[in-house]
Amino acid sequence: MAERMVGKQAPRFDMDAVMPNKEFSKVTLEQNMKEDKWTVLFFYPMDFTFVCPTEITAMSDRYDEFEDLDAEVIGVSTDTIHTHLAWINTNREDNGLGDLAYPLAADTNHRVSKEYGVFIEDEGIALRGLYIISPEGELQYQTVFHNNIGRDVDETLRVLQALQTGGLCPANWKPGQETL
Repeated sequence: MAERMVGKQAPRFDMDAVMPNKEFSKVTLEQNMKEDKWTVLFFYPMDFTFVCPTEITAMSDRYDEFEDLDAEVIGVSTDTIHTHLAWINTNREDNGLGDLAYPLAADTNHRVSKEYGVFIEDEGIALRGLYIISPEGELQYQTVFHNNIGRDVDETLRVLQALQTGGLCPANWKPGQETL
């Protein structure tokens, strides 16, 4: 039986990543926590595919909105940092990513994908999982999609803002509306 994750401390991670400046570095949940930042961690199946670049670039194009909400975005797949960099160095018109505003991390040993419950063992890739983690390290939101469906950036931003109210948000709540 699957174990509940929401409302508990998020699994810690430390992964190699390609940073927005195209240099290799590390991304960790601990660093975001030290900086009092929210973390939007999302998994995608693999580089050089068809749905993935649409959502990765959509998140990057709206990164300033996440930044305004004190949130760091991290994209993750089981591909290597070298494959990530090659994809980033490929123009969007050629099914590449172009420049990104946030890091792409490499979960090549599959540890993080497994800990977050999105690893597809027989394929060696991750499902489209998205997690919002508070600055205190509590996993406050998770959603997992079939790999054929891209995520909605508006909904991710809405949920992040709802969580940040600290209040009770009714169905169809929108930023700026009253909480319960």
